[in-house]
Amino acid sequence: MKEKPIIILNGGSVFRILEKNDLAAKVYRYVIEAPDVAKKAKAGQFVILRLYNDGERIPITLADWNAAKGTITLYVQAVGKTTIMMSMMKAGDSLADVVGPLGIPSHVEKGQPQAEKTFVAVGGGFGIAAIHPIVRAHKLIGNKTISIIGARTKELMIMENEMRAISDDVRIATDDGSYGTKGFVTTILKSMLENHEPMDVVLAIGPVVMMKAVTDLTRPYGVQTLVSLNPIMMDGTGMCGACRVVVGDKLQFACVDGPEFDAHQVDFALLVARQKMYSPQEKISMELFNKICEAQEHRETAAW
Repeated sequence: MKEKPIIILNGGSVFRILEKNDLAAKVYRYVIEAPDVAKKAKAGQFVILRLYNDGERIPITLADWNAAKGTITLYVQAVGKTTIMMSMMKAGDSLADVVGPLGIPSHVEKGQPQAEKTFVAVGGGFGIAAIHPIVRAHKLIGNKTISIIGARTKELMIMENEMRAISDDVRIATDDGSYGTKGFVTTILKSMLENHEPMDVVLAIGPVVMMKAVTDLTRPYGVQTLVSLNPIMMDGTGMCGACRVVVGDKLQFACVDGPEFDAHQVDFALLVARQKMYSPQEKISMELFNKICEAQEHRETAAW
């Protein structure tokens, strides 16, 4: 099948893609030249990028960075028009801009010497990339780190080696049982809670339905639980109000007040509703994009 053409490419050298790796179905790893962002980045923060000057602004959580080399690492899943366009880009191409680091960094606190603090991170699918720097930050200050990571199948699992390098314990779940525990990341967490395994803080990042499921599991046990909310963002500075959420009956903005919030205080019903607000526009945008791709491919075929 012929690959769809890239419609617009920024040919400049700013925010250049230095590496691009295909990891799993529609999941890509990018190492991007962004020295100013790399110097200031902290665990839990994100960037907002545009592919071209009039392009859509999309938020991507920082998976890694290297201040000495001036690079940041992003994992992108091709699910909408802009991320599909980005999946067509290659090493040597450049983004129009990368704004960040944005958001409040994760609160990383060391436990008392006599009572080791156990930090449990739950990453579902694409959320594994987002928990990576947070788990590393806890490991670096001496906390015990347990990472629960999951995917639909073994082939779709990402960053297993990276998570093992920074975790005291890695537990894996796949929906089909092709690797690790058969079931979801919540299957493993439920077993840990029922067996009263020590845990001081649980962080969940992934699909909203997964984060809500983790929250419902930990609530009866009174375990402090955090979720990183990445709803629709536009400007990333709290000016547009597109990412507003309700936490403990208080209106918050995920981009400037978060992205991490007390999971037991989040109004998930409202969050799900807000995520669906722009679905009609996203569908129209995708349909128009496909038509442009088909027209361009048709012109190229006719020229042959």
